[in-house]
Amino acid sequence: MGKRLFIIRHAEAENFGNSTMLKDFDRNLTGRGISQSAKIGRFLKISEAKIDVFVSSSAARAFQTAKFLLEQFNIEEDSIQIDENLYGGGPRAYLSCINRTSESLEAMAIFGHNPDISFFAEYLTSDDIQGSMRKATIIELNFEELTWKEVSSKSGSMVQRIDVKELDT
Repeated sequence: MGKRLFIIRHAEAENFGNSTMLKDFDRNLTGRGISQSAKIGRFLKISEAKIDVFVSSSAARAFQTAKFLLEQFNIEEDSIQIDENLYGGGPRAYLSCINRTSESLEAMAIFGHNPDISFFAEYLTSDDIQGSMRKATIIELNFEELTWKEVSSKSGSMVQRIDVKELDT
């Protein structure tokens, strides 16, 4: 049996504007971003996605995306595992996170940031991921007959790409 990975880019967050006080790491989701997170959460719930573990970047907007998505499953935010390396750690940090995942878990969701998360999705599959991930986009990959430790370059196949804008129609 293979593994399933949901790669999720954070939803819409505050802009820097003219503020010198706001750091990129601390940017919160906007009202629209909260709505986007809930929408993709509802989509996954309706799709009956079975996800065993949720791992997020430590940045506010990624964690909040995970939190509002999990609310659709009635799962508490303390279930979200934080991986501080996902913020600014590059695609290698994402791969390291995946490769360290317990083999007893069949499916995981990982929440992160562009451009790293799009590069990571491209790295994992030879399938066309349809370009850079927009905010609140999910790419679902399947890894047939592999363990998490074996996941590497071009080892996955794309199941689907869901852009939150597609859910508005």
